[in-house]
Amino acid sequence: MCGRFVRSTDKEDLQNRFGFTDPQGVLLEPRYNIAPSQMHPVVIVEDDQRVLKLMQWGLVPFWAKEEKIGYKMINARAEGINEKPAFRTPLKKRRCLVLADGFYEWQKPDKKSKIPYYFRLKSGAPFAFAGLWDLWEKSDEPRATFTIITTENNELMAPIHNRMPVILHEQDEGAWLDPELKDPEKLLPLLKPYPSAEMECYEISTFVNSPKNESAECIKPLHGA
Repeated sequence: MCGRFVRSTDKEDLQNRFGFTDPQGVLLEPRYNIAPSQMHPVVIVEDDQRVLKLMQWGLVPFWAKEEKIGYKMINARAEGINEKPAFRTPLKKRRCLVLADGFYEWQKPDKKSKIPYYFRLKSGAPFAFAGLWDLWEKSDEPRATFTIITTENNELMAPIHNRMPVILHEQDEGAWLDPELKDPEKLLPLLKPYPSAEMECYEISTFVNSPKNESAECIKPLHGA
């Protein structure tokens, strides 16, 4: 799964990398411990332009009776995603890029221990998780929400966890956002584990365990650089 992540690259660099406009004037301060139910910017396509939008993490399908279902939908498994009621329509019509610099996962060597690790690209560059979004309009104010797609792990993740978030290759981001591309058979091949050779990870302090802790201390290597 993917339950926490980081986005610390400044806005100008993100705009240069992902080519979005920002009609809402979203303030992108560095975030080091983004958690479910929080607001986070994602990139979608509107009128043939990439646009930055603030959305809440935890997908609430348009047909849901209550928004609390979003707590159970922070992630969407890639396997069979085109057949699941909550995800099959967004997969065709509402895909997004979830901007990040890295993510956290916890190794559980026994029932009492949880060891946190930080994962990122070796280049240190920002990247995009494959995301889906939806609009829930059964409240006083319409609520846009998103989920991060997960897939099986790669070799780097294997000792830590059996799942990992889908990191899109830069050359695949355009296809993922393309509103004309609606065929699941062309989309599903994009939802694969990212190559281990292009990633790195290291152990970090349990300081990150609390989502209230929001600073660069979260990604500081436990055993030095």
